[in-house]
Amino acid sequence: MDRLIYTAMTGAKGTMDQQAAVAHNLANVDATGFRAELHKLRAVEVQTEALRTRAFTVDASVANDFTEGPLQFTGRPFDVALAGKGWLAVQMPDGSEAYTRNGSLAVSANGVLQTRDGRPVLGDGGPVTIPPDNEITIGADGSVSALQPDQPGVVNVVAQLKLVNPPEAQLVRGDDGLFRLQGGAPAPVDPNVRVAGGYLEGSNVNVVDQMVQMISLARQFEMQTRMLSTAEQNDRSAARVIGGQG
Repeated sequence: MDRLIYTAMTGAKGTMDQQAAVAHNLANVDATGFRAELHKLRAVEVQTEALRTRAFTVDASVANDFTEGPLQFTGRPFDVALAGKGWLAVQMPDGSEAYTRNGSLAVSANGVLQTRDGRPVLGDGGPVTIPPDNEITIGADGSVSALQPDQPGVVNVVAQLKLVNPPEAQLVRGDDGLFRLQGGAPAPVDPNVRVAGGYLEGSNVNVVDQMVQMISLARQFEMQTRMLSTAEQNDRSAARVIGGQG
């Protein structure tokens, strides 16, 4: 009885957490560079000195789907997509690094290349600074080149984007949606990472799969609540039988 109650109760809670994750994925179906979040449940026996009759359902793994999203052409000079594996490095307010696939960039009033939410994009020497009144192009290797209007044909490389490709198993998603290495150490530069200038990467969320999973989770939650009702009915029946014997 205990095993039924505790497994169903904690399973229902875990299912609600899974539903929240699926809802979050669906809400970000149009978010640039978004990576879908995955949850899996498993039963764990409660370790006690008494009889081991209770088992919890726990979130066994909170994983991320790192498959690539579709590339969309924009033609904007400050839009970049990662062609294959890799990440853009951005600077956080505390000076630490975080990583994103959202290459929708812009230039601040101070000439700093940054994400749409205002985080500076890191280069080989810190935050990337764009000279004013220059035509900017971003190469496949992440080099940022500037063409001055008064010097036609003269192209100057003003910065090099910091492109990294750490092991995906070591990446942790933060509450802000950005990824970081476990332990917070900065990832090394990977010269093999390539970018596509003038493109943005779409979300890798599959709407059909997520909707099917949402329906499946709703049925699973309903089954778990029915199990709790069944356990309650069994308990009442057992109490009547024992009471009649007394």
